[in-house]
Amino acid sequence: TIEELHADGEDAVSLDENTLNIALERNKFVFVDFYANWCSHCRDLAPTWETLAEIMYEAAEYRADNHFESKGLSEHDYTAEEYAEAVKVELPVFIGKIDCVDHHDLCIRKNIRAYPTLKFFVDGEEKGDYRGHRTVMEFSHFLAEMEDKFRGEDEAKKTEEVKEVATDRTIRNESHEEYARALSATRHKIQHTWVDEDHPGCQLSGFLLVDRAPGNFHIQAQSKTTELAAHLTNVSHIINHLSFGKPFSSYFIKNGMKNTPPGFLESTRPFDGNVYVTHNEHEAHHHYLKVITTDFEPEKTKKSPARKKKYLLKEQDHQRAYQVLQSSQLSLYRSDIVPEAKFTYDLSPIAVSYTVKYRHWYDYFTSVMAIIGGTFTVVGMFESSLYAVSSKKRR
Repeated sequence: TIEELHADGEDAVSLDENTLNIALERNKFVFVDFYANWCSHCRDLAPTWETLAEIMYEAAEYRADNHFESKGLSEHDYTAEEYAEAVKVELPVFIGKIDCVDHHDLCIRKNIRAYPTLKFFVDGEEKGDYRGHRTVMEFSHFLAEMEDKFRGEDEAKKTEEVKEVATDRTIRNESHEEYARALSATRHKIQHTWVDEDHPGCQLSGFLLVDRAPGNFHIQAQSKTTELAAHLTNVSHIINHLSFGKPFSSYFIKNGMKNTPPGFLESTRPFDGNVYVTHNEHEAHHHYLKVITTDFEPEKTKKSPARKKKYLLKEQDHQRAYQVLQSSQLSLYRSDIVPEAKFTYDLSPIAVSYTVKYRHWYDYFTSVMAIIGGTFTVVGMFESSLYAVSSKKRR
């Protein structure tokens, strides 16, 4: 437990802004845990982090003992202060921790967006966040990789003893050995560090099965291993495509939607290409959708050469789409709640149906003849009236 580990003092050094700067100046490698005291993931990590710090000091003591022995010195030939200074010199990696609740401004400047965040520093410069497994063995392997990458050619490697001490401290039975072997087999697939430039954002795609009833769905940033900082969580998003119902194929869009009015396809996907940017803290866009059921007939096709100019359409050939009326607005959140992009939809009680009817050629011919006959009748009546009026004048 963390209490048992702290019985002989804390080896993971609690830092503030001043002591962090001192640690970065005096140590080539610094590994810092930015945590929040209310975070459950941080409490789970605390014993492992303290163990890692103890292992660093044990490895440093081992190297310091070898150093004094190589010079033929015994423990009576140097003082406790000299030994402590030698341990500091031989310390492979300085392990520290910062409580972001007590040092809120410092964590904001360090761009801490989730807890715990494990940052690795080399010569005072940040080299990324650790995102691997949170075990002592994985930490030790990661630190060895970082030392190989950043140590100078004339500098001695100090993390070799770390692996040995970590193995002695953590692998105590066969199950531990099996777990360590399983992690080793997948270690080459794990990217321990996180570089923001490599992760511009998340892309979501897929389908949701929803009932034909009002409802909502929301997109929220979450993690299985960290607690997000609500004030630094930004859910700005671009909607590449959002629609209801079965997606139309490109062929159907080209050939099967000729009986719909102009702009019909756009009305089924009004969100496409829209960008929603959040500039302030504790804000997120909420979207409201009114979904209108729409039935229409696709373009009719000829069934066979024997039925030329006979257009048949079965009932099941009717297509269904969903037009969407949308509106969006910014919503405010409490400071302790992580913002989310929310979509609320409601089905309209009114449905729309588009039906196209065609007139046969004989219907057109009959109409033309009716117009001609009517015109002939009217002309005849007009002529009869003129004849009757002219006859009366002669008398």
